[in-house]
Amino acid sequence: MNRRNFLKAIGMSAVSLTLPGCTNVSGQAAGKSTRPNILWILSEDISPDLSCYGTAAVQTPNLDKLATQGIRFSNAFTTAPVCSASRSAMITGMYQTSIGAHNHRSHRDDGYTLPEPVRLITEYFRQAGYFTANVKTAAPGVRGSGKTDFNFKFSNAFDGSDWNQRKPGQPFFAQLSISMTHRGKQWKGLDKKLDNPVDPDKVKLPPYYPDHPIAREDWATYLNSIQMMDQYVGKILKRLDDEDLANNTVVIFIGDHGRCHVRGKQWLYDGGIHIPLIIRWPAKLKAGQLCHNFVSAIDISATVLKIAGVKPPKHIEGKVFLAPDTWGLKGTWKPVNKRDYIIAARDRCDETIDRIRCVRTKQYKYIRNFMPERPYTQTNAYKERSYPMLNLMKELHAEGKLTPAQALFMAPRKPDEELYDIRTDPYEIHNLAASPKHQRTLKKMRRTLEKWIEDTSDMGRFPEKKSSITPRDRKRIYGE
Repeated sequence: MNRRNFLKAIGMSAVSLTLPGCTNVSGQAAGKSTRPNILWILSEDISPDLSCYGTAAVQTPNLDKLATQGIRFSNAFTTAPVCSASRSAMITGMYQTSIGAHNHRSHRDDGYTLPEPVRLITEYFRQAGYFTANVKTAAPGVRGSGKTDFNFKFSNAFDGSDWNQRKPGQPFFAQLSISMTHRGKQWKGLDKKLDNPVDPDKVKLPPYYPDHPIAREDWATYLNSIQMMDQYVGKILKRLDDEDLANNTVVIFIGDHGRCHVRGKQWLYDGGIHIPLIIRWPAKLKAGQLCHNFVSAIDISATVLKIAGVKPPKHIEGKVFLAPDTWGLKGTWKPVNKRDYIIAARDRCDETIDRIRCVRTKQYKYIRNFMPERPYTQTNAYKERSYPMLNLMKELHAEGKLTPAQALFMAPRKPDEELYDIRTDPYEIHNLAASPKHQRTLKKMRRTLEKWIEDTSDMGRFPEKKSSITPRDRKRIYGE
């Protein structure tokens, strides 16, 4: 199916959307105050490096408690390993590649709008009587970043900047972004601000990093940012308690993409796309659950609409992963398994042009490098300025001091295809694409990706127009 037919098909399905008069999950008319509030907390640039996910060196008591009160998902993945593409997908419930939002920080001044019938999910909430907020006044001592970072022109995305601006009794959908875990100036001096800073000598580094003081210090700083973020979450949850909102508020904690480290952010290895996902809904979701079902970040949009009583539009590519439990207690919900695999995509990031796609099952990861001639270490001013680990690895590589696993990222070109057995090789080091005994798996996953590219009309197949690139990146790419 080509893009024109794809959009035509979803456009026809959108005809059935008559949002006014929507009913909630219990059949009550839209506007009733009994409908649940939804608070969606996005922590930037974070992998599942929390205590409740098994990271021993870090302490995250507030998120650990949230997990004991709800469901912790072990197989949640974002659709892109960079913020603007990932967030563009999450807010629409669509793959960024389906809506032309796949290149990082694109369409900032060219007037590009979403293809019909795609909408921001906040429009559906608003028409169903919800107040929508992009929260900045998160809690005493905590500020939301207010980040949107969408790769398309939009207007009126949210009604306000705090749920306290809503009408009395009006339910709210609130997005709250926490920037503490995003690499930047806020990381400076974190070890002095925490009562329990992470000891660099006690961190466990992935084997693709050199065991070096610079690497340990950088990793410990990242974990310290998680500990500070956890304190923020604790204050946000306390605000819900203080305002007597906790019992009727669905709290969703998620990362927008993986950690800001080498082989993490901007890459399709698990370090770039595997994210934490914790959901609490008192009296509706059984507490203390661990769910291994696959969840794609675009599934959040479809699911929160369902929770709010809004039927997800048929064109949305996200899938509802929570549903009423017809066999359990009255009014309770449970996880439902809708995915056998997830798919993620990486396209241009800053001035670095590339195109990579992956398919991830519970056992295998397949990666297709469409531009294998471009090395992992292409010029990228942001990384060269901000990643001490990257510069360290370049120096050690020049001195011949990297192990084979660490030297993989320094290769002059990427493999055409990569295949990893996640169960035996969780760090994705041993490429099995040439293994005779894995050819059947390789071909199956290759076909899965090819079908997805065709079915979703992956727009990454076509060259990006210069007009969609910011002047800064255009200058770095083309010298203009």
